[in-house]
Amino acid sequence: MSGTVKDGADKGRSAADADTPGPQGAPHTAFNPGEFELVTIRLPVLATFAALIAGLASGVVFAGAGLADSVLEAIALVGSLWLRALQMTIIPLVAALLVLGLTQMAQAARAGAAARRFLVLVFGVLAFGGIFTAIFVPMLLGLFPIPPSASGFLAAGPVEALEVPSILDFAASLIAPNIIAAAAETAMLPLTVFFALFAIAITRLPGSQQASLLSFFHALANAMLVLIGWVLWTAPAGVFALAFGVGMRSGGGAFAALAHYILIVSAMGAAILVLAYLVAGLLGGVGPVRFARAVMPAQAVAISTQSSLASLPAMLDSSERLGLRSSTAEFVLPLAVAIFRATSPAMNLAVALYVASLMGIAITPALLVAGIFVALIISVGTVSLPGSISFVVSIGPIALAMGVPIEPLALLVAVEMLPDIMRTLANVTMNVAVASAVDRGRADGEAGQAL
Repeated sequence: MSGTVKDGADKGRSAADADTPGPQGAPHTAFNPGEFELVTIRLPVLATFAALIAGLASGVVFAGAGLADSVLEAIALVGSLWLRALQMTIIPLVAALLVLGLTQMAQAARAGAAARRFLVLVFGVLAFGGIFTAIFVPMLLGLFPIPPSASGFLAAGPVEALEVPSILDFAASLIAPNIIAAAAETAMLPLTVFFALFAIAITRLPGSQQASLLSFFHALANAMLVLIGWVLWTAPAGVFALAFGVGMRSGGGAFAALAHYILIVSAMGAAILVLAYLVAGLLGGVGPVRFARAVMPAQAVAISTQSSLASLPAMLDSSERLGLRSSTAEFVLPLAVAIFRATSPAMNLAVALYVASLMGIAITPALLVAGIFVALIISVGTVSLPGSISFVVSIGPIALAMGVPIEPLALLVAVEMLPDIMRTLANVTMNVAVASAVDRGRADGEAGQAL
Protein backbone atom coordinates (compact mmCIF):
# COMPACT_ATOMS: atom_id res chain seq x y z
CA MET A 1 0.00 0.00 0.00
CA SER A 2 1.28 3.46 -0.78
CA GLY A 3 0.41 7.06 -0.15
CA THR A 4 0.14 10.02 -2.48
CA VAL A 5 0.17 13.75 -1.95
CA LYS A 6 -2.01 14.55 -4.96
CA ASP A 7 -5.17 14.14 -2.92
CA GLY A 8 -7.16 17.29 -3.49
CA ALA A 9 -5.56 18.34 -6.76
CA ASP A 10 -6.80 18.38 -10.35
CA LYS A 11 -10.42 17.78 -9.56
CA GLY A 12 -13.68 19.56 -10.26
CA ARG A 13 -12.03 22.25 -12.40
CA SER A 14 -15.11 22.83 -14.55
CA ALA A 15 -17.19 23.76 -11.51
CA ALA A 16 -14.43 25.55 -9.66
CA ASP A 17 -13.17 27.70 -12.54
CA ALA A 18 -16.54 29.00 -13.69
CA ASP A 19 -16.60 32.76 -14.34
CA THR A 20 -20.36 32.99 -14.47
CA PRO A 21 -23.18 31.23 -12.66
CA GLY A 22 -23.71 27.79 -14.12
CA PRO A 23 -26.87 25.84 -14.68
CA GLN A 24 -29.37 25.71 -11.85
CA GLY A 25 -27.70 28.68 -10.19
CA ALA A 26 -24.22 27.22 -9.64
CA PRO A 27 -22.19 29.39 -7.28
CA HIS A 28 -19.84 31.95 -8.75
CA THR A 29 -16.23 31.20 -7.88
CA ALA A 30 -12.66 31.61 -9.09
CA PHE A 31 -11.39 29.05 -6.60
CA ASN A 32 -9.17 26.36 -8.10
CA PRO A 33 -8.56 23.37 -5.79
CA GLY A 34 -5.60 22.24 -7.92
CA GLU A 35 -3.78 25.57 -7.87
CA PHE A 36 -1.21 24.44 -5.30
CA GLU A 37 -0.68 20.88 -6.46
CA LEU A 38 1.78 18.97 -4.29
CA VAL A 39 4.34 16.43 -5.44
CA THR A 40 3.44 12.76 -5.55
CA ILE A 41 5.21 10.52 -3.04
CA ARG A 42 4.77 6.78 -2.62
CA LEU A 43 5.51 5.47 0.85
CA PRO A 44 6.41 1.97 2.14
CA VAL A 45 3.38 1.74 4.41
CA LEU A 46 3.11 -2.06 4.50
CA ALA A 47 6.89 -2.46 4.88
CA THR A 48 6.85 -0.03 7.82
CA PHE A 49 4.01 -1.90 9.49
CA ALA A 50 5.87 -5.20 8.95
CA ALA A 51 9.02 -3.64 10.42
CA LEU A 52 7.07 -2.66 13.53
CA ILE A 53 5.80 -6.20 14.05
CA ALA A 54 9.23 -7.68 13.34
CA GLY A 55 10.96 -5.22 15.67
CA LEU A 56 8.58 -5.88 18.55
CA ALA A 57 8.84 -9.64 18.07
CA SER A 58 12.65 -9.50 17.86
CA GLY A 59 12.83 -7.40 21.00
CA VAL A 60 10.69 -9.94 22.87
CA VAL A 61 12.83 -12.84 21.65
CA PHE A 62 16.18 -11.22 22.50
CA ALA A 63 15.06 -9.64 25.78
CA GLY A 64 16.84 -12.24 27.85
CA ALA A 65 19.62 -13.09 25.40
CA GLY A 66 22.20 -10.78 26.95
CA LEU A 67 23.08 -8.87 23.79
CA ALA A 68 26.26 -6.80 23.95
CA ASP A 69 25.80 -3.17 24.97
CA SER A 70 27.46 -2.04 21.74
CA VAL A 71 24.80 -3.86 19.70
CA LEU A 72 21.96 -2.36 21.72
CA GLU A 73 23.50 1.11 21.47
CA ALA A 74 23.90 0.77 17.69
CA ILE A 75 20.25 -0.26 17.28
CA ALA A 76 19.11 2.60 19.51
CA LEU A 77 21.25 5.04 17.49
CA VAL A 78 19.52 4.03 14.24
CA GLY A 79 16.13 4.70 15.81
CA SER A 80 17.27 8.00 17.34
CA LEU A 81 18.73 9.31 14.07
CA TRP A 82 15.56 8.42 12.18
CA LEU A 83 13.42 10.16 14.78
CA ARG A 84 15.55 13.30 14.59
CA ALA A 85 15.34 13.30 10.78
CA LEU A 86 11.58 13.12 11.10
CA GLN A 87 11.47 15.99 13.60
CA MET A 88 13.62 18.34 11.52
CA THR A 89 11.02 18.51 8.74
CA ILE A 90 8.01 19.41 10.89
CA ILE A 91 8.24 23.19 11.30
CA PRO A 92 9.15 24.25 7.72
CA LEU A 93 6.62 21.84 6.22
CA VAL A 94 3.84 22.91 8.59
CA ALA A 95 4.59 26.58 7.89
CA ALA A 96 4.36 26.11 4.12
CA LEU A 97 1.23 23.97 4.26
CA LEU A 98 -0.51 26.38 6.65
CA VAL A 99 0.08 29.31 4.32
CA LEU A 100 -1.17 27.39 1.27
CA GLY A 101 -4.13 25.82 3.06
CA LEU A 102 -5.40 29.00 4.70
CA THR A 103 -4.95 30.92 1.45
CA GLN A 104 -7.11 28.36 -0.35
CA MET A 105 -9.74 28.69 2.37
CA ALA A 106 -9.71 32.48 2.05
CA GLN A 107 -10.16 32.14 -1.72
CA ALA A 108 -13.06 29.76 -1.16
CA ALA A 109 -14.73 32.20 1.24
CA ARG A 110 -14.95 34.75 -1.60
CA ALA A 111 -16.56 32.23 -3.96
CA GLY A 112 -20.17 32.98 -2.99
CA ALA A 113 -22.90 32.20 -0.51
CA ALA A 114 -22.74 28.43 -1.05
CA ALA A 115 -19.00 28.43 -0.36
CA ARG A 116 -19.45 30.46 2.80
CA ARG A 117 -22.20 28.12 3.97
CA PHE A 118 -19.85 25.23 3.30
CA LEU A 119 -17.05 26.84 5.32
CA VAL A 120 -19.36 27.46 8.28
CA LEU A 121 -20.25 23.76 8.27
CA VAL A 122 -16.57 22.82 7.94
CA PHE A 123 -15.51 24.83 10.97
CA GLY A 124 -18.52 23.62 12.92
CA VAL A 125 -17.67 19.97 12.28
CA LEU A 126 -13.95 20.48 12.99
CA ALA A 127 -14.63 22.35 16.23
CA PHE A 128 -17.14 19.71 17.34
CA GLY A 129 -14.57 16.99 16.72
CA GLY A 130 -11.91 18.71 18.79
CA ILE A 131 -14.25 19.46 21.70
CA PHE A 132 -15.79 15.98 21.63
CA THR A 133 -12.36 14.36 21.79
CA ALA A 134 -11.20 16.68 24.60
CA ILE A 135 -14.18 15.55 26.68
CA PHE A 136 -14.53 11.88 25.82
CA VAL A 137 -10.98 10.54 25.35
CA PRO A 138 -10.12 11.12 29.05
CA MET A 139 -13.41 9.44 29.94
CA LEU A 140 -12.65 6.45 27.69
CA LEU A 141 -9.15 6.14 29.12
CA GLY A 142 -10.68 6.21 32.60
CA LEU A 143 -13.06 3.37 31.71
CA PHE A 144 -10.50 1.44 29.67
CA PRO A 145 -7.03 2.31 31.03
CA ILE A 146 -3.91 2.05 28.93
CA PRO A 147 -2.35 -1.41 29.46
CA PRO A 148 0.68 -1.29 31.77
CA SER A 149 2.75 -2.88 29.01
CA ALA A 150 2.42 0.34 27.01
CA SER A 151 5.05 1.91 29.27
CA GLY A 152 7.62 0.27 27.03
CA PHE A 153 6.79 2.83 24.33
CA LEU A 154 8.42 5.50 26.47
CA ALA A 155 12.08 6.30 26.27
CA ALA A 156 14.29 4.35 28.60
CA GLY A 157 15.36 7.53 30.40
CA PRO A 158 13.23 9.49 32.89
CA VAL A 159 10.61 11.89 31.58
CA GLU A 160 11.15 15.48 32.65
CA ALA A 161 8.31 17.05 34.62
CA LEU A 162 6.51 19.74 32.68
CA GLU A 163 5.61 23.08 34.16
CA VAL A 164 1.84 23.64 34.03
CA PRO A 165 1.17 27.14 32.62
CA SER A 166 -1.31 29.49 34.23
CA ILE A 167 -4.08 31.14 32.22
CA LEU A 168 -2.05 34.35 31.96
CA ASP A 169 1.05 32.43 30.88
CA PHE A 170 -1.02 30.64 28.25
CA ALA A 171 -2.39 33.94 26.90
CA ALA A 172 1.12 35.42 26.80
CA SER A 173 2.41 32.38 24.88
CA LEU A 174 0.07 33.08 21.94
CA ILE A 175 2.40 35.76 20.59
CA ALA A 176 6.14 35.21 20.21
CA PRO A 177 8.38 38.31 20.28
CA ASN A 178 10.92 36.45 18.13
CA ILE A 179 9.48 34.03 15.62
CA ILE A 180 12.92 32.58 14.84
CA ALA A 181 13.47 31.79 18.51
CA ALA A 182 9.99 30.26 18.69
CA ALA A 183 10.85 27.98 15.79
CA ALA A 184 14.13 27.00 17.45
CA GLU A 185 12.22 26.10 20.61
CA THR A 186 9.48 24.29 18.60
CA ALA A 187 6.88 26.54 20.26
CA MET A 188 4.03 25.46 17.98
CA LEU A 189 1.22 27.60 19.41
CA PRO A 190 2.77 31.03 18.63
CA LEU A 191 4.12 29.66 15.35
CA THR A 192 0.63 28.55 14.34
CA VAL A 193 -0.82 31.94 15.25
CA PHE A 194 1.91 33.73 13.29
CA PHE A 195 1.56 31.70 10.10
CA ALA A 196 -2.24 31.86 10.24
CA LEU A 197 -2.05 35.67 10.40
CA PHE A 198 0.70 35.67 7.77
CA ALA A 199 -1.50 33.68 5.37
CA ILE A 200 -4.36 36.14 5.86
CA ALA A 201 -1.97 39.04 5.27
CA ILE A 202 -0.84 37.47 1.98
CA THR A 203 -4.41 37.51 0.69
CA ARG A 204 -4.45 41.31 1.18
CA LEU A 205 -1.41 41.92 -1.04
CA PRO A 206 -1.47 43.00 -4.70
CA GLY A 207 -1.75 40.11 -7.13
CA SER A 208 1.90 39.95 -8.22
CA GLN A 209 3.25 40.06 -4.66
CA GLN A 210 0.70 37.49 -3.50
CA ALA A 211 1.67 35.19 -6.36
CA SER A 212 5.38 35.52 -5.56
CA LEU A 213 4.96 34.61 -1.90
CA LEU A 214 2.58 31.75 -2.60
CA SER A 215 4.95 30.41 -5.25
CA PHE A 216 7.74 30.42 -2.66
CA PHE A 217 5.68 28.54 -0.07
CA HIS A 218 4.42 26.15 -2.74
CA ALA A 219 8.00 25.32 -3.69
CA LEU A 220 9.00 25.06 -0.01
CA ALA A 221 6.16 22.64 0.68
CA ASN A 222 7.11 20.45 -2.26
CA ALA A 223 10.80 20.46 -1.33
CA MET A 224 10.00 19.52 2.26
CA LEU A 225 7.62 16.79 1.09
CA VAL A 226 10.40 15.31 -1.04
CA LEU A 227 12.70 15.44 2.01
CA ILE A 228 10.20 13.87 4.40
CA GLY A 229 9.47 11.30 1.70
CA TRP A 230 13.13 10.28 1.80
CA VAL A 231 12.98 10.05 5.58
CA LEU A 232 9.85 7.93 5.51
CA TRP A 233 11.37 5.62 2.91
CA THR A 234 13.86 4.66 5.62
CA ALA A 235 11.01 4.17 8.10
CA PRO A 236 11.24 0.37 8.06
CA ALA A 237 14.80 0.56 9.45
CA GLY A 238 14.01 3.33 11.95
CA VAL A 239 10.76 1.76 13.14
CA PHE A 240 12.40 -1.66 13.49
CA ALA A 241 15.14 -0.16 15.67
CA LEU A 242 12.67 1.73 17.87
CA ALA A 243 10.30 -1.24 18.10
CA PHE A 244 13.16 -3.53 19.08
CA GLY A 245 13.74 -1.47 22.22
CA VAL A 246 10.01 -1.39 22.99
CA GLY A 247 9.79 -5.17 22.60
CA MET A 248 12.67 -5.66 25.03
CA ARG A 249 11.05 -3.37 27.62
CA SER A 250 7.41 -4.44 27.20
CA GLY A 251 7.48 -8.03 26.03
CA GLY A 252 4.45 -9.39 24.19
CA GLY A 253 2.18 -6.89 25.94
CA ALA A 254 3.29 -4.26 23.41
CA PHE A 255 0.90 -5.78 20.86
CA ALA A 256 -2.05 -5.40 23.25
CA ALA A 257 -1.02 -1.80 23.91
CA LEU A 258 -1.06 -1.02 20.17
CA ALA A 259 -4.49 -2.60 19.78
CA HIS A 260 -5.79 -0.48 22.67
CA TYR A 261 -4.39 2.67 21.05
CA ILE A 262 -5.95 1.86 17.66
CA LEU A 263 -9.39 1.28 19.21
CA ILE A 264 -9.36 4.51 21.26
CA VAL A 265 -8.28 6.70 18.34
CA SER A 266 -10.63 4.99 15.86
CA ALA A 267 -13.53 5.53 18.28
CA MET A 268 -13.15 9.29 17.78
CA GLY A 269 -13.35 8.79 14.03
CA ALA A 270 -16.48 6.69 14.54
CA ALA A 271 -18.04 9.63 16.39
CA ILE A 272 -17.49 11.84 13.34
CA LEU A 273 -19.01 9.10 11.18
CA VAL A 274 -22.16 9.16 13.33
CA LEU A 275 -22.16 12.97 13.19
CA ALA A 276 -22.27 12.77 9.38
CA TYR A 277 -25.63 10.97 9.53
CA LEU A 278 -26.91 13.63 11.93
CA VAL A 279 -25.72 16.45 9.63
CA ALA A 280 -27.44 14.80 6.66
CA GLY A 281 -30.65 14.32 8.63
CA LEU A 282 -30.89 17.57 10.57
CA LEU A 283 -29.33 19.99 8.09
CA GLY A 284 -29.71 18.14 4.80
CA GLY A 285 -33.21 16.80 5.35
CA VAL A 286 -32.16 13.27 4.38
CA GLY A 287 -33.40 10.33 6.45
CA PRO A 288 -30.73 8.03 7.92
CA VAL A 289 -31.82 4.94 5.96
CA ARG A 290 -31.94 6.79 2.66
CA PHE A 291 -28.61 8.47 3.34
CA ALA A 292 -27.00 5.16 4.33
CA ARG A 293 -28.13 3.48 1.11
CA ALA A 294 -26.96 6.37 -1.06
CA VAL A 295 -23.55 6.76 0.55
CA MET A 296 -22.72 3.06 0.81
CA PRO A 297 -20.93 2.81 -2.60
CA ALA A 298 -18.72 5.78 -1.71
CA GLN A 299 -17.96 4.20 1.66
CA ALA A 300 -16.92 0.97 -0.04
CA VAL A 301 -14.48 2.87 -2.26
CA ALA A 302 -13.18 4.79 0.76
CA ILE A 303 -12.44 1.61 2.70
CA SER A 304 -10.76 -0.11 -0.23
CA THR A 305 -8.63 2.85 -1.37
CA GLN A 306 -8.18 4.89 1.84
CA SER A 307 -8.25 7.96 -0.40
CA SER A 308 -10.85 10.74 -0.45
CA LEU A 309 -9.70 11.75 -3.92
CA ALA A 310 -10.21 8.24 -5.29
CA SER A 311 -13.66 8.26 -3.70
CA LEU A 312 -14.71 11.52 -5.40
CA PRO A 313 -16.52 9.91 -8.38
CA ALA A 314 -18.40 7.62 -5.98
CA MET A 315 -19.30 10.63 -3.80
CA LEU A 316 -20.71 12.42 -6.84
CA ASP A 317 -22.75 9.31 -7.61
CA SER A 318 -24.03 9.23 -4.02
CA SER A 319 -25.10 12.88 -4.26
CA GLU A 320 -27.03 12.03 -7.43
CA ARG A 321 -28.76 9.17 -5.61
CA LEU A 322 -29.79 11.67 -2.94
CA GLY A 323 -31.24 13.98 -5.57
CA LEU A 324 -28.79 16.82 -4.91
CA ARG A 325 -28.38 19.36 -7.67
CA SER A 326 -25.35 18.59 -9.79
CA SER A 327 -24.17 22.20 -9.56
CA THR A 328 -23.98 21.89 -5.78
CA ALA A 329 -22.29 18.48 -5.73
CA GLU A 330 -19.77 19.37 -8.44
CA PHE A 331 -18.76 22.46 -6.47
CA VAL A 332 -18.91 21.27 -2.85
CA LEU A 333 -17.40 17.80 -3.13
CA PRO A 334 -14.14 18.74 -4.96
CA LEU A 335 -13.80 21.67 -2.56
CA ALA A 336 -14.34 19.33 0.41
CA VAL A 337 -11.68 16.94 -0.84
CA ALA A 338 -9.31 19.89 -1.27
CA ILE A 339 -9.65 21.64 2.10
CA PHE A 340 -11.75 19.53 4.48
CA ARG A 341 -10.78 16.48 6.49
CA ALA A 342 -13.55 16.05 9.02
CA THR A 343 -11.78 13.61 11.32
CA SER A 344 -8.49 15.49 11.68
CA PRO A 345 -9.04 17.45 14.93
CA ALA A 346 -10.89 14.58 16.62
CA MET A 347 -8.46 11.78 15.80
CA ASN A 348 -5.26 13.85 15.89
CA LEU A 349 -6.08 15.34 19.27
CA ALA A 350 -6.96 11.83 20.47
CA VAL A 351 -3.43 10.67 19.63
CA ALA A 352 -1.88 13.57 21.55
CA LEU A 353 -4.14 12.94 24.57
CA TYR A 354 -3.33 9.22 24.45
CA VAL A 355 0.41 9.92 24.50
CA ALA A 356 -0.08 12.45 27.32
CA SER A 357 -1.94 9.83 29.37
CA LEU A 358 0.71 7.26 28.54
CA MET A 359 3.42 9.56 29.86
CA GLY A 360 1.44 10.62 32.92
CA ILE A 361 1.15 14.26 31.81
CA ALA A 362 -1.83 16.18 33.19
CA ILE A 363 -3.49 18.27 30.49
CA THR A 364 -4.98 21.48 31.89
CA PRO A 365 -7.96 23.28 30.29
CA ALA A 366 -5.57 25.88 28.87
CA LEU A 367 -3.49 23.18 27.19
CA LEU A 368 -6.66 21.54 25.86
CA VAL A 369 -7.68 24.85 24.30
CA ALA A 370 -4.22 25.16 22.75
CA GLY A 371 -4.47 21.62 21.38
CA ILE A 372 -7.92 22.18 19.88
CA PHE A 373 -6.87 25.49 18.32
CA VAL A 374 -3.74 24.04 16.72
CA ALA A 375 -5.67 20.94 15.60
CA LEU A 376 -8.25 23.13 13.83
CA ILE A 377 -5.68 25.28 12.04
CA ILE A 378 -3.32 22.44 11.16
CA SER A 379 -6.16 20.39 9.68
CA VAL A 380 -6.58 23.00 6.95
CA GLY A 381 -2.99 22.67 5.74
CA THR A 382 -2.64 18.89 5.75
CA VAL A 383 -5.79 17.73 3.99
CA SER A 384 -4.11 16.55 0.81
CA LEU A 385 -1.36 14.51 2.44
CA PRO A 386 -1.21 10.73 2.79
CA GLY A 387 -1.72 9.20 6.20
CA SER A 388 1.93 8.74 7.20
CA ILE A 389 3.02 12.29 6.37
CA SER A 390 -0.19 13.82 7.70
CA PHE A 391 0.31 11.91 10.94
CA VAL A 392 3.71 13.49 11.49
CA VAL A 393 2.97 17.08 10.45
CA SER A 394 -0.51 17.18 12.03
CA ILE A 395 -0.06 15.49 15.38
CA GLY A 396 3.48 16.69 16.04
CA PRO A 397 2.45 20.38 16.30
CA ILE A 398 -0.59 19.50 18.45
CA ALA A 399 1.54 17.50 20.87
CA LEU A 400 4.21 20.21 21.03
CA ALA A 401 1.59 22.90 21.68
CA MET A 402 0.27 20.85 24.60
CA GLY A 403 3.70 20.09 26.03
CA VAL A 404 3.50 16.42 25.06
CA PRO A 405 6.76 14.77 23.87
CA ILE A 406 6.50 13.46 20.32
CA GLU A 407 8.93 10.53 20.55
CA PRO A 408 6.18 7.85 20.84
CA LEU A 409 4.68 9.13 17.59
CA ALA A 410 7.60 7.66 15.66
CA LEU A 411 6.29 4.17 16.44
CA LEU A 412 2.58 4.95 16.30
CA VAL A 413 2.99 6.20 12.72
CA ALA A 414 3.67 2.59 11.72
CA VAL A 415 0.11 1.54 12.61
CA GLU A 416 -1.56 4.63 11.11
CA MET A 417 -2.71 2.53 8.16
CA LEU A 418 -5.35 0.96 10.45
CA PRO A 419 -6.95 4.11 11.97
CA ASP A 420 -6.63 5.66 8.51
CA ILE A 421 -9.42 3.36 7.30
CA MET A 422 -11.78 5.00 9.77
CA ARG A 423 -10.43 8.44 8.88
CA THR A 424 -11.23 8.01 5.18
CA LEU A 425 -14.58 6.34 5.80
CA ALA A 426 -15.79 9.15 8.06
CA ASN A 427 -14.30 11.90 5.87
CA VAL A 428 -16.03 10.64 2.73
CA THR A 429 -19.35 10.18 4.54
CA MET A 430 -19.15 13.68 6.03
CA ASN A 431 -18.33 15.21 2.64
CA VAL A 432 -21.57 13.85 1.18
CA ALA A 433 -23.51 14.91 4.28
CA VAL A 434 -22.17 18.46 4.07
CA ALA A 435 -23.03 18.59 0.36
CA SER A 436 -26.63 17.68 1.23
CA ALA A 437 -26.74 20.43 3.88
CA VAL A 438 -25.35 23.05 1.48
CA ASP A 439 -27.81 21.99 -1.21
CA ARG A 440 -30.75 22.29 1.16
CA GLY A 441 -29.49 25.69 2.32
CA ARG A 442 -29.32 26.89 -1.28
CA ALA A 443 -32.83 25.60 -1.93
CA ASP A 444 -34.17 27.39 1.15
CA GLY A 445 -32.37 30.59 0.15
CA GLU A 446 -33.76 30.49 -3.38
CA ALA A 447 -37.27 29.81 -2.03
CA GLY A 448 -36.95 32.80 0.29
CA GLN A 449 -35.87 35.04 -2.59
CA ALA A 450 -38.81 33.84 -4.68
CA LEU A 451 -41.19 34.94 -1.92
